[in-house]
Amino acid sequence: MRADKQKVTDEVWDDDRVRSFLKPRLPVGEDSADFTLLLQAYQGMRPGDFDRFIAFFTAESHDLDATNEQGETFVDYVARHRNAGSFVAAMLAAGARAAAE
Repeated sequence: MRADKQKVTDEVWDDDRVRSFLKPRLPVGEDSADFTLLLQAYQGMRPGDFDRFIAFFTAESHDLDATNEQGETFVDYVARHRNAGSFVAAMLAAGARAAAE
């Protein structure tokens, strides 16, 4: 890190910032639009912020079981990631399912 840059830790995300991840984004390949929203939120948020995002996501009737181009649900996709446990738990608590079910 450059000497003139400060590291920001414990930054507080307000609801507007969390909701900003609901703005339509171009899907990657043949991934569904909702899968892309979930993936970008997962990649950009801490677990607590992701929990709040999921509440907004479902309130706007987005699909928790959206799939990527391989037919995997978001839960199936991220479950392989070492630190994804709390993200998967948030999805399952909100009613998502794994494709294997």
